[in-house]
Amino acid sequence: MRVSLQIPFFNWAVGAPNCGETLKNVVQKAEGAGFYSIWVMDHFYQMEWGINKAQDPMLEAYSTLAYIAALTRTVKLGVLVTGVIYRYPGILIKTATTVDVLSGGRTYFGIGAGWYEREARGLGVPFPSMKERFEQLEETLQIAKQMWSDNDGAFEGEHYQLAETICYPQPISKPHPPIMIGGSGEKKTLRLVAKYADASNFDTGMGIEGIRHKLSILKGHCDDLKRDYDQIERTVIHHVTKPEATDLLIDFCGALAKEGIQHVIFNMHHVETLKPLDYFAEKIIPATANF
Repeated sequence: MRVSLQIPFFNWAVGAPNCGETLKNVVQKAEGAGFYSIWVMDHFYQMEWGINKAQDPMLEAYSTLAYIAALTRTVKLGVLVTGVIYRYPGILIKTATTVDVLSGGRTYFGIGAGWYEREARGLGVPFPSMKERFEQLEETLQIAKQMWSDNDGAFEGEHYQLAETICYPQPISKPHPPIMIGGSGEKKTLRLVAKYADASNFDTGMGIEGIRHKLSILKGHCDDLKRDYDQIERTVIHHVTKPEATDLLIDFCGALAKEGIQHVIFNMHHVETLKPLDYFAEKIIPATANF
């Protein structure tokens, strides 16, 4: 099983002069600890979740990912997940490609339909209906596939029209950065995963039974589309409240592995202290390596 780290909280970034150095310490510690990949969220306001407020510190995803790329050497990198509404698709693909090239081919391309209306409205970003956002997501996936090919021609969609899909240099990741689609919607999201993606991502908040059900739906879409289900990496995101409870986390990873989950991405508060990463390095990562 692959074990990875997401960094979604930047409360320690109050006092901005220390922010870069703290993030450097976290990501280099994580790489040394054996985490497979490091992820950031594509948000501009903090999510209003639990004790978090929209006004809590948040860093822009692709700038942060590029910074992390320069500080690391082997760990994979990704945005979990890019909101399709925030950037024109051609610019988004060029941005993601640049990080892949400069990191030596270490990126995933995580993407989803977007949901955080407050930050979109707050920053003046159009926030269309869910139906339209999913249409935009599918066209963006099509544009990505075209820009990551030898087809430099036009793209004519309902929402996006590109006169030339030039993207040089091409990604180092071959055939392109693995595409991860985040979300668990059974009719739209999981069908897009089956049709376009190299990885899926679910939130463990739905529980083991919920994950089992979503995987069965994904497999059904793969069967319908004649797609090999095993070509899709099955990942989850899990929020840790007690990283010191290593035995419980190891058992949980084992239960996920039995359902077919191959990759668990963990996040937690207080990662800037580095102590949570020690629990993973000493116990969790070694114990789950053969799951």
